[in-house]
Amino acid sequence: MTPHDEPIALYIHWPFCLAKCPYCDFNSHVRERIDQTRFAAALRRELAWEAERLGRRPLASIFFGGGTPSLMAPETVADLIADAASFFPPLPDVEITLEANPTSVEAGRFRGYRQAGVNRVSLGVQSLDPGDLARLGRQHSVAQAMTALDLAREIFPRLSFDLIYARPGQTMPAWRAELRAALGRAADHLSLYQLTIEPGTAYEALHRRGEIVLPDDDTAAELYDATAEEAARFGLLPYEVSNYAAPGAESRHNLAYWRYRDYAGIGPGAHGRVTVGDTLLATRRHRAPEPWAERVEAQGHGTTHEDPVTPEERAREMLLMGLRLTEGIDPARFAARTGVALDAALDADILAQAIEAGYLIHTPDRLAATPEGRKRLDALLGALVA
Repeated sequence: MTPHDEPIALYIHWPFCLAKCPYCDFNSHVRERIDQTRFAAALRRELAWEAERLGRRPLASIFFGGGTPSLMAPETVADLIADAASFFPPLPDVEITLEANPTSVEAGRFRGYRQAGVNRVSLGVQSLDPGDLARLGRQHSVAQAMTALDLAREIFPRLSFDLIYARPGQTMPAWRAELRAALGRAADHLSLYQLTIEPGTAYEALHRRGEIVLPDDDTAAELYDATAEEAARFGLLPYEVSNYAAPGAESRHNLAYWRYRDYAGIGPGAHGRVTVGDTLLATRRHRAPEPWAERVEAQGHGTTHEDPVTPEERAREMLLMGLRLTEGIDPARFAARTGVALDAALDADILAQAIEAGYLIHTPDRLAATPEGRKRLDALLGALVA
């Protein structure tokens, strides 16, 4: 099967938020007023431009990310879903996810998204501790988060939520209680993120002044291990380094990234990997919303970079993504997708050491990180990838 025959994943970026969280380095922007009509038209036009060159490939998933996509008008979501389905024949079980924050949750809008075709919602809960929510700059309360989880469970067939761990002063008993409270309401899918200090964020300045002290590595690792234990109590298993799901509830869209399949990125700052002709292209749109819209209005798309991905780059990217998955990497598909044999892309000495240490499993039909290996994945990949 060639990439042209494989289903494609579609990412649509809505860049606007109510406020900029102090830890966030995503492409998100705060505006007093958002011209919904203009940005909706630009997203639809860029999608049409991308679809024209990709052809009628099957559509596996749509993911509305941000920013805060739940600030979009439901009518815009409906139009984009309808456009995508007209350009790319949707699979019978097409997954359509929309990210939402509890602050923007209300019954009419959520029902509007469901009527538009959204069948999976991902809630940015982040914490169920009132003090930590404030320190994280979140605009919702614990009560609003719980209400949002209940409302999403009522309206959408599938539900995921995000939590941040390794927060300043976080204790193990509090973390376990937090996990149980959230999982008891939404035991489908959990995405877990370790709090890190990212350059250019408000947290970076606070950390530099000593006003934020993160838990040490051992404590963070203990909190991570506890997450797997608590998730398992509710039937959620780790299928990726930071993601837990009940069997069948895995994010099909994110699996497209980790399995290194084609995905098209639409909207300000969106990235993509799409096969055009015989070439795999790495695409990137302009980050700033208004200049992006101007480019789309002038030329049909807001692309700033579009570069062929060499076999060596493909091999590196597929290793970096695929080893995050519990299932690991199929050597035959790796060679077909990258043009490079799997063993040729690895440092043989480091591979042998990692296998001996119990961090990797390497068989004729699979290369995978063990649970201990996934905890050390960043360091392991830095050494392993030739």
